[in-house]
Amino acid sequence: MADTTVRAEFAAVVLQVSVAAGDRVEADQELLVLESMKTEIPVAAPRAGRVAAVHVGEGQPVDERQPLITIGA
Repeated sequence: MADTTVRAEFAAVVLQVSVAAGDRVEADQELLVLESMKTEIPVAAPRAGRVAAVHVGEGQPVDERQPLITIGA
């Protein structure tokens, strides 16, 4: 199965990162929380797999379509 990159759907700030590289995740598991316009938005895993890379850190601003987390097999 090919890697899946989870991307930001909008410009925001990373409030919390709940996983690290190497962690096993299930589909719909919370990966991180973004904040946009004083609203907290949880970002969930689109599928089960292992976190291959975390591309952002807490407090970091992100742009629309910016890679957040990559999930591998």
